[in-house]
This record gives sequence, C-alpha cells and structure tokens, in this order.
Amino acid sequence: MIYLELFWEFAKVGLFTIGGGMAALPFLRALSVKTGWYTIGQLVDMVAISESTPGPIGINMATFAGYLTAGVPGAVIATLGMILPTILLVLVVARFLQAFRDNKYVLGAMYGLRPASAGLIASAGVSVALLSLVNTAALKAHTWGKVVDLRALILAAVLLVLTNRVRQTKNLHPVLFIAASAVVGIVFHMAGA
Repeated sequence: MIYLELFWEFAKVGLFTIGGGMAALPFLRALSVKTGWYTIGQLVDMVAISESTPGPIGINMATFAGYLTAGVPGAVIATLGMILPTILLVLVVARFLQAFRDNKYVLGAMYGLRPASAGLIASAGVSVALLSLVNTAALKAHTWGKVVDLRALILAAVLLVLTNRVRQTKNLHPVLFIAASAVVGIVFHMAGA
C-alpha cells in the first residue's frame, strides 16, 4: 500500500510542479506535513543532496524521499511517480502543440504560468533559506538567542561574497563551493553542531 501512496503523491507533485525542481519544494514540504514520511530537516538535506548530485533536482528529491520512506523500491516508485505524468503530458502536448501554437488562449496560458512559476521558485528559495538559517525549535521554545543559526548565516554570507565580489573566486566552478560547504558542514557537525 505504501508504494501506491508514494506513486500517487509524487505523481501529483510531478504533474503540478511547473518551473523546475525547486518549484516542487512547497509541494514536498506539504507532503512532509501531511504524511510524516520525512521531516523538514530531512527535506533540507534532500535539497542539499539534490543540488549537489547530477540530474534534475525535483527527480533527485523524489528519489531521496522515496528512499527515506520505503527503501530502494520506494525510491524507484517515487521517481516513476514524479516523471510519469510529465512524460505523458509532454507527449500529449507535443502531439497538439503545432496545431495550437499561435492560439491566443494557449499563449495567454503560457504567459500566465510564468509568474506562478516564479512565485513557486521564490517561495522555495525563501523556504530553504529559513530552514537553513532559522532554528524553528528555538523559535517555538522562545529561546530567542538561538533562533538564528549564526554559523550558517556566516557561511552563507562568505559564500555570497566569494561567488559575487571576490575576483579570484568569482568564476570558480560551483562544485568547488559545494564541496567546500560540505567540508565545513562536516567540521561543524563533528565540533558538536
């Protein structure tokens, strides 16, 4: 039964996610709350791993979520659920696209989807930033001194400066920054983060 649920839930995410993998983040967060298959902290890990591994981010997140929920079979089922609706939709749209290419309603719908997609991606970015930089447990416990993860904030600021302002590091490949961030994360974790 869990496999059918995984397929169905990720099929819905795959069908309604417009604008790339990060646009799936609000859906995956709602799915976490609804099902309890993974925690919000694990969702942040999914984003980090999906961003640093080859392949589409949304599919990588579905694979990871499926694996957390039901092991390797769950990973396969969630991935299939995520991609199957899109494949079928693309096949149908491609078949009829030529006939409706200049249709004002189709053009209007595509124009209207752009801001919705941008909003979903912006929401995902804000969610990732809040999940990474804000300690929600401290916020709920009214422990105000520990609400902001100062080390994560400093790391984000350093990476922002290195990737945008420092001439020597500005054009380095993003994989180097990802690897360096992973090393820093390991060091922080070993130091008792």
